[in-house]
Amino acid sequence: MQRRPPSPSDPIGSRTGVWLTYLDYLREEAIALVESVSEDEAATSRVASGWTPFGLLVHLAYVERRWIVWGFLGEAVDDPWGDQRDGRWVVEPGATRAGLVERLRAQGEVTRAVVESHDLDEAARPGPRFLEGAAPPSLERILFHLLQEYARHVGHLDLVAEASSEDARPRGPDAQPSA
Repeated sequence: MQRRPPSPSDPIGSRTGVWLTYLDYLREEAIALVESVSEDEAATSRVASGWTPFGLLVHLAYVERRWIVWGFLGEAVDDPWGDQRDGRWVVEPGATRAGLVERLRAQGEVTRAVVESHDLDEAARPGPRFLEGAAPPSLERILFHLLQEYARHVGHLDLVAEASSEDARPRGPDAQPSA
């Protein structure tokens, strides 16, 4: 079942609520798309850059952690770039879909708790996440970045899930009927 995306006319009580609603929606869309393909497909790359749907779930969890915990809160985190090796996203051996989904949702809960307990205009703590000499961004600016990151990657996952589908067929005016 496809979930309905949030609508600009949905009654949401605050700006904070709007950001969290959209982030939650996109996070769950990423999860649903990875769950829509087989375990083998989720662990296999269909693109030249080599990323896999499982690798993308790992990446998204790390992205939230880097921006919210290491960046906004300014807390030390072990291996903030642990989702990458040699310029590629990695999945630890033995990782399972259920474990990766649980990790991403847990990070989403951390994000929600932080966002709900801070003002959107509050600046991030200075720290190694940001360029030296640059003013740390506001929480709202960080959320904007996370939202675009999720939207872009959900689009990537949507294409991979469609290509993985057994009923994937060319669509549109130039599509040829299947034999």
